[in-house]
Amino acid sequence: MNQDQNFEVLSPEAVPETAARLKSEGYRMVQICAITMEGASELVYSFDKDQKLLNLKVTVPFGTPVKSITPSYWAAFVYENEIHDLFDVEFTDSELDYKGNFFRVSTKTPWKGPEAKGAE
Repeated sequence: MNQDQNFEVLSPEAVPETAARLKSEGYRMVQICAITMEGASELVYSFDKDQKLLNLKVTVPFGTPVKSITPSYWAAFVYENEIHDLFDVEFTDSELDYKGNFFRVSTKTPWKGPEAKGAE
């Protein structure tokens, strides 16, 4: 089985247009994941076509909203709401926004990172 992967760096502003283009080219959305970095979250959007993964790496400074890809990939609402609740990344124009109530967590945005907690 061929497991080719490609990574592209993308700005937060380019995410929705790129997702729409990939959808029109026949890509399926595989996942969106997040990690905390110093002063930012990094999102990795993964798409598949013909068993080849295309990964889009997006650095999102704390407090910067990202436009939702749910108009192109409706199922992205699950990932976007999870990332919002756990990492405090705001997604705008979502087709289904739980407004911070997707998960019940004991600590607000627990995976945003300790250095970000004092910056709020």
